[in-house]
Amino acid sequence: MEIGMNYNGKVLDVIEEVKKVVVGKDICVAKIMASIIAGGNILMDDVPGVGKTTMALAFANAMGLENKRMQFTPDVLPGDITGFTMYDKATNKFVYRPGAVMCNLFLADEINRTSPKTQSALLEVMEEGHVTVDGVTYPVPEPFIVIATENPIGSAGTQLLPDSQLDRFMVCLKLGYPSIENELDIVKGRTSANGFEEIHPVIGAAELRMIREEVTQVKVSDEVYTYIGQLVTETRDNPSLELGVSPRGTIALTKMAKSWAYISGRDFVIPEDVQMVWKDVVRHRIILNAKARVNHITPEAVLKDIMEHVYKPTVRRRNSPKR
Repeated sequence: MEIGMNYNGKVLDVIEEVKKVVVGKDICVAKIMASIIAGGNILMDDVPGVGKTTMALAFANAMGLENKRMQFTPDVLPGDITGFTMYDKATNKFVYRPGAVMCNLFLADEINRTSPKTQSALLEVMEEGHVTVDGVTYPVPEPFIVIATENPIGSAGTQLLPDSQLDRFMVCLKLGYPSIENELDIVKGRTSANGFEEIHPVIGAAELRMIREEVTQVKVSDEVYTYIGQLVTETRDNPSLELGVSPRGTIALTKMAKSWAYISGRDFVIPEDVQMVWKDVVRHRIILNAKARVNHITPEAVLKDIMEHVYKPTVRRRNSPKR
């Protein structure tokens, strides 16, 4: 089958299903969908009770994916995630017992409340799509997505995620508090925080694989590639930053821009697509230096300044293919 925009409507349908239970966060919903179809993992960093877990479960239901949820507490062990081998007396052999990641969508709830050793158990599977237990490699189902939630650093019982793990999340999103109107709607019961029965599966694993294939076909001009490269380079040379964006981050930014273009109904990327996802892809990959922290400069302010000062090319818009 020729790759085009055959499933764009299905993607928009998934977004509409999720919005049935997630109110007032339309941009966040769209960005999570963009990350999923770009083949990325999602980190949601915000205070408890703003709907992070609801968001993740809504996506699992709307996409009809096999999902598992794990509450990351200090007593969770790496084997709980990856699985372990156990001696089977009947066969006189060691048998692999699958861990929680053996699913399509793994919800890691409050990931920064567990130990660094347990957090690191996700590194291999997030990057390579398989786990290794006692020297034997086991692939996870395809597609595989991690949606993790974390409480802000400084909250009781939290531990800082290592940079190597943060870099494996395609985006880091902050939901924020709902508006007073949306919050009152929730309180009055007009929108149910637990109304997952209202969500109907729109796609399945096979269709998600096809959508991802379509997204890879979205075109990026040399001008936009150069624009992405200049933005990333600025993070490495910025006087307020101790650590800039890695090449993995550059790849993630390109994939997210292609994905946002796809959701927008285009088969080509424009600079506005890059700008739309810029902070979400980059914010968790940079580290402020001591001088910037003393002066109370925020990562968001640095990234906004970079985006405003890097020349944005003009890419001629052309007609998108009919859906």
